[in-house]
Amino acid sequence: MTSPAEILSNPRPAWLDQEDVNMFEHAVRGFAEKELVPHLERWEKEGVVDREVWNKAGEAGILCPSCPEEYGGAGGDWRHDYVFHMALAEAGTDAWGSSLHNSIVAPYVWHYGSDEQKRRVLPKMLSGEYVGAIAMTEPGAGSDLQGVKTTAVRDGNGWRINGAKTFITNGGTANLIVVVAKTDPKAGAKGTSLFVIETDGLDGFRRGRNLDKVGLKGQDTAELFFDDMFVPADALLGGEEGRGFIQLMEQLPQERLQIAVQGVGMMKRALADTIAYVKERKAFGKAVIEFQNTQFKLAELKTKATVAEVFVQHCSDLLIQGKLDAATASMAKYWVTDIQCELIDECVQLHGGYGFMNEYAIARMWRDARVQRIYGGTNEIMKLLIARTL
Repeated sequence: MTSPAEILSNPRPAWLDQEDVNMFEHAVRGFAEKELVPHLERWEKEGVVDREVWNKAGEAGILCPSCPEEYGGAGGDWRHDYVFHMALAEAGTDAWGSSLHNSIVAPYVWHYGSDEQKRRVLPKMLSGEYVGAIAMTEPGAGSDLQGVKTTAVRDGNGWRINGAKTFITNGGTANLIVVVAKTDPKAGAKGTSLFVIETDGLDGFRRGRNLDKVGLKGQDTAELFFDDMFVPADALLGGEEGRGFIQLMEQLPQERLQIAVQGVGMMKRALADTIAYVKERKAFGKAVIEFQNTQFKLAELKTKATVAEVFVQHCSDLLIQGKLDAATASMAKYWVTDIQCELIDECVQLHGGYGFMNEYAIARMWRDARVQRIYGGTNEIMKLLIARTL
């Protein structure tokens, strides 16, 4: 069977084909094969990845590869994040919420945090002692971040936070959570702030149930509640009120590109699995791959996956240069995830009845892919952002 990494014919771009990046990718793939893949079915049933995996990942040096060296990191960049996301998606280890930890939560700290916040938090994120989450979405506020109702009110030498969050990836495990809250509800977007909250032993912090999702069942997605929760003054990210909305907007292009990278990785895995299946499966006395319909379908799918990877690599090059704008990132997120769902649905069809059986990886991919068009901003929101450039 051709591996997912080799299923497309795209050459490795020069910006990615670097010795340190290749070595890091090798370490990530080795970790996935040894520590993640053997446990995927059990995690699906239990609804959460073993907590010790985070510590093992820290020991292996694969957490937060872009963290600055002065805070204990390797000082990498998006190239290292790119191969991390691609490798895990190709391996089918989407249940482990490390991509969020590495490329969404930690960058908020090193981009906007005070020096004290960085020195206190980042080493623990690198080691796996802290597991990161970001609490944006609320029961009544999803893509519309200006509709957030969680409040943070000054109280002596700290803040009193009240509110509820939902659909929080790593929510059942995370003990380092970036919380979006209103510090001035009357100021609209300018009244939004981010808080870096360390939850171990924190009064007023409460986890709700792990949510029963259609897919990504091994990932602990939970509700969070803040009941008059007191946090010290230095929990405010960067120490300045009202900067939260700007901070969120600046980081969303990378988050959306990350979703697109993961989409390409899953497409490559779906293609590899399906091509192997149709070569072995026989119908009417010959392998399914020998039917012209199968060949045409797979030719279409390989073409679409190839185009998706090329575009995502182009966007990644722009991101590394600091030139990726919100609209282009939105194009990658919406188009790739739409094609991802379309491709995997066709792959299920080519598997026939077996494609509907959970014991087959393609069935799990079919379930897991659907949310890609929703989180990180729905694809409808992506189109709205693109339309503003017309």
